[in-house]
Amino acid sequence: MAGLKLQSLKKSYGAVKVIHGVDLEIQQGEFIVFVGPSGCGKSTLLRMIAGLEDITGGILEIDGMVVNDVPPSKRGIAMVFQSYALYPHMTVYDNMAFGLRIAGQSSEEIDKRVQSAAEILQLGPYLDRLPKALSGGQRQRVAIGRAICRDPKVFLFDEPLSNLDAALRVATRIEIAKLNEAMPDTTMIYVTHDQVEAMTLADRIVVLSAGYIEQVGPPMELYDRPKNLFVAQFIGSPAMNIIPGTIEKAGSSATLAVAGGKSVDTGIAVPDTDQGKKASFGVRPEDLVATTGEDFLFEGTVSIVEALGEVTLLYVDDLTDGEPIIAKLPGHQNVNRGDKLRFTADRAKLHLFDADGNSYRY
Repeated sequence: MAGLKLQSLKKSYGAVKVIHGVDLEIQQGEFIVFVGPSGCGKSTLLRMIAGLEDITGGILEIDGMVVNDVPPSKRGIAMVFQSYALYPHMTVYDNMAFGLRIAGQSSEEIDKRVQSAAEILQLGPYLDRLPKALSGGQRQRVAIGRAICRDPKVFLFDEPLSNLDAALRVATRIEIAKLNEAMPDTTMIYVTHDQVEAMTLADRIVVLSAGYIEQVGPPMELYDRPKNLFVAQFIGSPAMNIIPGTIEKAGSSATLAVAGGKSVDTGIAVPDTDQGKKASFGVRPEDLVATTGEDFLFEGTVSIVEALGEVTLLYVDDLTDGEPIIAKLPGHQNVNRGDKLRFTADRAKLHLFDADGNSYRY
């Protein structure tokens, strides 16, 4: 198994630059997840690692060897795509064994690898079936099993669950987590736009935006200490509430003046030179607490109530002209549309961003 090193990796299509000098080191056995909005370059970066896209600039190393010009079949990589790409006329066993037969492996070695992969993925009862007799989740597990049989240095997953319904996504995500536990020395790189997949599967998350890496770190580090506004609003669901204002008082505990004349003591240190500058504070919906006291962050009128059983989402129109503030409160709440409420939060849970969107807490 192997680690990877990306040094100033770039990708252009003619004059259009897609990946802008990405630097990243991935250790052997890590489960890395690329996330970002559509068009951010995460799938392109994965395909560059696989050898399916040419590298415009920079260096890609796998297991200490530069592979920029090495063909995909020689990189020791197996890739699992969105589509299952199974041969419909072949059984599960034959689909998993096909690549090994092409490579000239012996019948004994092929059977050993197929049976081992089938045991890991609980596919034993289905080896004699055709793909049409399987559910979507089972077909994706066959595609993963086919990759396992090749015994690659690195596994690449390109949104493998995007074609499954919600229930199958959960079940197959659990299978991938189990696969990761069963193969602790195997390096895996996974592309998704689904935050739940990223947060539950990753050792580290790589957040991409417009071909740049915004932040890299363990899931909870990105959740608790986002580097900038982009990461703050991309990680977490519903997204972090952002309230604009002006730094009224700098120092060890800055005060932010927001719309309506409200002053918010953020408890966050800000350089004295930033006094009077534009800024914004952020608070996650799940960190908000309804209050009747005078120590509140904002108040507003409830415009929408979404009672989901486990939690209740309140959409609150505050005094700014921006999007409604969202509060995520536990359980059932005796709140109705049109109610006027105040909300506060633990100051340790607040985030403060400068005019360029960079976090003061990072």
